[in-house]
Amino acid sequence: MIKRQRPERRNPGWQQLWWGSLPLRVLFTTLAASFLVLILAGLLLMQQARTSIVETKKNAAITEATGIRNFMTDQLRRPESRSLSVHEQLNSLAVQAQGQAGQYEVVIDGPAGAILSEGIDRESVPASLQQQVQDSDRMYVTPTSVVYADNSPSEPGWALGTTLVDSSGERFPVYYIFPMSGEVATLTALQRAVTITGVALLGALAGIAYLVTVQVVRPVRRASHTARRLASGNLEERMQVRGTDDIASLALSMNDMAEDLAARIRELETLSLVQRRFVGDVSHELRTPMTTIRMAADVLHESREDFAPHSRRTVELMSTQIDRFDSLLADLLEISRFDAGAAVLSLDEVDLVPLVESEVESQRDFAAGLGIELRVVSDGPATAQMDSRRIRRIVRNLLTNAIEHGDGQPVDITVGSDVHAVAVAVRDRGVGFQASESTLVFDRFWRADPSRNRVVGGTGLGLAIALEDARLHRGWLTAWGRPGRGAQFRLMLPRDPRHVLMGSPLTVIPTDPAARRTTP
Repeated sequence: MIKRQRPERRNPGWQQLWWGSLPLRVLFTTLAASFLVLILAGLLLMQQARTSIVETKKNAAITEATGIRNFMTDQLRRPESRSLSVHEQLNSLAVQAQGQAGQYEVVIDGPAGAILSEGIDRESVPASLQQQVQDSDRMYVTPTSVVYADNSPSEPGWALGTTLVDSSGERFPVYYIFPMSGEVATLTALQRAVTITGVALLGALAGIAYLVTVQVVRPVRRASHTARRLASGNLEERMQVRGTDDIASLALSMNDMAEDLAARIRELETLSLVQRRFVGDVSHELRTPMTTIRMAADVLHESREDFAPHSRRTVELMSTQIDRFDSLLADLLEISRFDAGAAVLSLDEVDLVPLVESEVESQRDFAAGLGIELRVVSDGPATAQMDSRRIRRIVRNLLTNAIEHGDGQPVDITVGSDVHAVAVAVRDRGVGFQASESTLVFDRFWRADPSRNRVVGGTGLGLAIALEDARLHRGWLTAWGRPGRGAQFRLMLPRDPRHVLMGSPLTVIPTDPAARRTTP
C-alpha cells in the first residue's frame, strides 16, 4: 500500500518546543545574555578587587618590613647588646620583632642556623628570594605560600627579604612572612556577595523579561488568533485597539485588512454566485430550444441521402456539432450542480473490475480506429460502495483522454485493491505534459497546447467533472505526466465513503521503463 506522505517533523523534541514558543526564546535569550554579562562583570569586579587588595597588602607589608628592619638594625648595633652572643641577639630580635605587630612571621639565617617565629616553617621562604637576598642590602618582595609547622593548611602571603648588619659589619639574611588570612577572608566574602547579587539580579531580569515578553507577545498572539479566525471564515473578527503605540497600529492594520478582505470576499462570492447562476440558468434555458433543434437536425440527418452532396455534408456537420453542443450543455448542467452543492450519490456495492472492462469494450472500436491497443490488468475483484453512473463517467473520461493523446501507443488500464481502497490507473504513452501541469489538467477548459487539434472534440470539462465525482466519493484523482513519456491518471476510492482514504493500492508514478527514463 502506498501511504500518503505526511509533513516531516523537522524540529522534534526540544527543537519543536524552542521554535514553537516565542516567549521561551525571548526569555532564554535574555537570561543567557544577562548571565553572560553578569559573569563577565563579576569576573572583572573580582579581578579588580583582588588586585587592589593584594597590592594594598604588598605595600603595607613593605612599609611594615622596612620599619621592623630599621628597628632590628638599631637594636643589633646598640653597645649593650655586645655582651650577648650573636645567636642570642638574633633570637631576642626575632621575639621583639614579632611582638611589634603580630601580623607577620620572622625568619633569620643566623650563624648557628635558622631562627624562626613560633609555628612558621622554613619552606615559607622561596628559594628565589633567598638567592636575591645574598650579598645585598636591598629589600626584595615576592608572593609565597605560607607553610605552618603544625601542618595547618597553607595560605597565600608575601615574603620580604633583606639583610641585617651588626656593628662589626657581619650580614644576616632576614625574611618577613606576611600571611593574607584577612585578605583571603575578605575576597571570599566579596565573592559570595557578588554571587548572591548576581543570582538575585538574574532572577529579577528573568521576571522583567517575562513581563516585557508577555506585553509584546500577548498582542501578537491575539493578532495570530484573529488571523486564524479570519482565515476560517469568521470575517467579523476584529482586534481590540488600545492606545497609539505600535501594537495599536498593528491592531488597526489587522482590522483594516479584515475589512478589505471581507469586502473582497463578499464581492467575489457575489460574482461567483452570479456566474454560477448565469451558467445554470443559461444551460437550463438552452435545453428546451436545443431539444427542438436536435429533433429537426435528426429529421434532416435521416433524410440526408436525398440531398445534394454539399447539402448532405452540411447536414452531417450540423448534426456533429449539435451533438457536441448537447454534450457541452450536459456538462455545464453537471458543473452547476456541483457548484450549487446539489450533487448526491446513489451508492451500491459494485465491483470495479467488470465496470472498467465494460467501459474499455465500449471504447475499443474508437481506439482501434486510431491504432491504439487497450490492455486491462486486474488482480481480482475490487468491490466498493460507489455510484456506478458517476464512476463510469470518470473511467470513460480517462479512457477517451488517453486515447485522444496516446499517439497510437498502447494504453494500459490497471485495477487494484487492498483492504481499505480500490483504484484504477489509465496509462498512455503519448505527448504527456509538464510535471507542473499535473493539477492544471483538472481545471475547467484547460488545455496544455491550445493550438493542438483535437480528435474527439471534447468539451474541456471532462476531467473537471471527473475530479468532482471523485471528491464526492471522498476519493482521489491524481495525474502524472512527462513530455514525450505519456501520462497516467489514477482514481482511488475508499471501500466505504464514510472512511478517510489514507493510501492507494496503485502508485501514482508508472512502473514501466518508459516512465522512468531520463529525458534528454
